[in-house]
Amino acid sequence: MKFINKSAILALFLLSATVINAQATKEKVDGVIGVVGDYVILDSDIDLEYIQLRAQGVDVKEISRCELFGKQLEDKLYAHQAVVDSIIVTDVEVNGFMEEQIDAMVEQVGSMDKVLTFYRKKNVDEFRAYFFDIIKNNKLTSQMQKKIVDDVQITPEEVRNFFKAIPKDEIPTFGAEIEVAQIVVKPVVPESEKQAVIKKLKELKQEVLNGSSFFSKAVLFSEDPGSSSNGGYYKMNRKTPFVKEFKEVAFSLAVGEISEPFETEFGYHIIQVDKIKGQDVELRHILISPKVSPEALKEAKLKIEGIRTKILTGEISFADAAKSSSDEKETRNNGGVLLNPRTLEPRFELTKMDPSLYGRVSTLKDTEITVPFIDEERTGKVYKIMTVNNRTEEHKADFSQDYLKIKELALKDKQIKAIAKWTEEKIDETYIKIGTDYKDCEFTNNWTKK
Repeated sequence: MKFINKSAILALFLLSATVINAQATKEKVDGVIGVVGDYVILDSDIDLEYIQLRAQGVDVKEISRCELFGKQLEDKLYAHQAVVDSIIVTDVEVNGFMEEQIDAMVEQVGSMDKVLTFYRKKNVDEFRAYFFDIIKNNKLTSQMQKKIVDDVQITPEEVRNFFKAIPKDEIPTFGAEIEVAQIVVKPVVPESEKQAVIKKLKELKQEVLNGSSFFSKAVLFSEDPGSSSNGGYYKMNRKTPFVKEFKEVAFSLAVGEISEPFETEFGYHIIQVDKIKGQDVELRHILISPKVSPEALKEAKLKIEGIRTKILTGEISFADAAKSSSDEKETRNNGGVLLNPRTLEPRFELTKMDPSLYGRVSTLKDTEITVPFIDEERTGKVYKIMTVNNRTEEHKADFSQDYLKIKELALKDKQIKAIAKWTEEKIDETYIKIGTDYKDCEFTNNWTKK
């Protein structure tokens, strides 16, 4: 389930504090400070920007109201032009996202009344109308930005010219990078343990059918850390990123129906559907994972030690061993090579690596292999060995060696220029009014049309 982030929750509390302070002193009258097309910007919008930045840990001492006002003007210009260009954000899309966010807010702060207090809204309908507009405008803004840059392409010649134009003392430095590969061996869970879990889940199902609370059973027995404390509750639709087997069962059930035990990579589940609202399903589930015995762990260790020995003696290469023996389907067909989750490329910059991975491989020499170690994955304990295929030391950007990185920089530069050109043109075409208090601001863009 997608929960609202911690900074947003902190922003709620900071906003509530602002409300209390405003009530204790003479409250400033809110007013329109800008207009872009059909969109207005209020002085309180700037106050809210400050609150949200502080909640995210940003030092706002050097950020002026003019700068934040400029950002608001940009956002409203994107949203206005999105409507002009007939970019469609459906009410269904907005309402679906809004319901997820409201559910998360209520869960985090305790009640809808607290949410209404934080936002200074009289009732739920007023809050929903307010929140609906915010979400729709944000989605229009992001889609308009995407439309501008999606058409921007770059040729090899443009990349070459971009790199040549960089002054020598400003050529970027790229950090040290390595390519990492791994072999994974999962302990074998005996069939008897699987059957014991299935039997337990069937017993829990029957107890619920006999009148027990599914909520209570999930709190007591479910091993899903993300939902057990909340009675196994999830709200999902067909686009929610759950594993295939889970979604197939969830969308096959009627309201009130409880599934038979079924297996995913996380273990065995039963699901009970609480509500079906349009495309959304609200459900509860119980997850129990078969336990790995000490004997199974020992066998897995012996297996991976044997694989490592064969690699060290030259009987087989690391890549071929991964293809033939690794239990990790995501990497075995690629010789065990890991993809960087940030770039989706098979290279990791050392200074930006996950600390646990860095600790395993940072001191390895090329082709050196770690000793087998246990790693706790989301599906349970596994044994691994890792190696470094090749390493690139920190260096000044080189056109042939770092072409892809330079291409990315060149493309971003071209996109920024495209956005600047688009903004300049749309400012000239759009009705824009700047409030008196902000007339003297020094904007990056020509909002005052001087």
